[in-house]
Amino acid sequence: MTSMYTINYALRAHKRDPFIEFIKGMLMTPFVLHAKPIPPKGASTDKDDINVEENLMDANVSRYCDILTSIEQLINEHRRKESKGVAEQSRLKRLVPSVSTFHTELPLRKSFLLANAKHSIAARRFVPPSFNDIRRILNTAQIIAIAPKLKLITFDGDMTLYDDGKDFEQDSALVNLLVKLLEFDLNVCVVTAAGYPGDAQRYEQRLSGLLKGFESARLPKKICERFYVLGGECNYLFQCQENYHLKYIPESEYQPEDMLSWGEHQINAILDVAQETLQRCVDDMKLPCTILRKSKAVGIVPQPNVRIFREQLDECVLSTQHYLVSYLQSPLGKQHSLPFCAFNGGHDAWVDIGNKLIGVQILQNFLGATPAETLHVGDQFLSTGNDFATRSQCCTLWIINPVETQTVLIELVSELDEKKTP
Repeated sequence: MTSMYTINYALRAHKRDPFIEFIKGMLMTPFVLHAKPIPPKGASTDKDDINVEENLMDANVSRYCDILTSIEQLINEHRRKESKGVAEQSRLKRLVPSVSTFHTELPLRKSFLLANAKHSIAARRFVPPSFNDIRRILNTAQIIAIAPKLKLITFDGDMTLYDDGKDFEQDSALVNLLVKLLEFDLNVCVVTAAGYPGDAQRYEQRLSGLLKGFESARLPKKICERFYVLGGECNYLFQCQENYHLKYIPESEYQPEDMLSWGEHQINAILDVAQETLQRCVDDMKLPCTILRKSKAVGIVPQPNVRIFREQLDECVLSTQHYLVSYLQSPLGKQHSLPFCAFNGGHDAWVDIGNKLIGVQILQNFLGATPAETLHVGDQFLSTGNDFATRSQCCTLWIINPVETQTVLIELVSELDEKKTP
């Protein structure tokens, strides 16, 4: 008989990150065994309740650091095994079967000490290290590791650089931070699902505040041309010009041959199946949505002033993923097989031809950067998100909103300043 735990895990798997859950579980041991609440003043205590000593916090810091050091060692062993082509033999792979590639080392101990100095994680007695604590620790560790070699940094758009469905505002603190990244001789690219085939003006509208910020800073031609926009996941590339406008780059100049060979009949066959599945979801759940079909995408968009719940959007995404995978494995579907991405956009759900994994690969080949020299910043790293696929091709930072993007970029700029200082 299937246990309720198994059922719940299967139903919630798309809402969890196994590696973060693994670290969270490891850190629960010192929290449960050692981080006992200090009794109220005047309360009676017995000999077993010794954790009222002043050095208790330091002891807990040491215990957390020991565990994170051990996880660092697991990561390093996994990287060595992967370099030899036997990643499945690593201990970490056995403990977390879904774990992906680590393109750099991750100094988790150092990152934890920095986080603890700011947020006093080890001082907490009632709230253990959380998912968000660990996510932020991983972000800082990745920034420290990649800063000395970083060449290319890519960003998701909605909820990473600007609020969902909004445009980039000129007064955003991110303007100056992105300008600084460009001045560090980095290539900076917005990789977004928004697909406007060859339409530079639509992307300029979404990024209007940033482009005006470039103009206000009087960025020279050499720096402007290091800023790119890749739309439709991987389908439409634009480059900033010295007049602070975007120029469309023809597909033949940057797309690989296999991507240039994607036929219209293949694209439409996949989108037909996706549209049929999304329509079924809309009908079954009676969603007040409109089906929107584009040349390389199809999605559901809520009617004005209507909010669709995340659970309903996840159902649309997971259902569409299931039917598309089944279709593409069938004899008929194999004739139309192309990479696709089905994702929850926060207030809508979409299926795109291609994905951000391909988008990052294209940029790396076009701009001459390796996975260990590439960093992607986004908010959609669960399995129903479209940033998830980038993990196997580059280093990543998982943020939840533009405010967190500002925080990680301040950390990154600080690290880059140290790198630049003789």
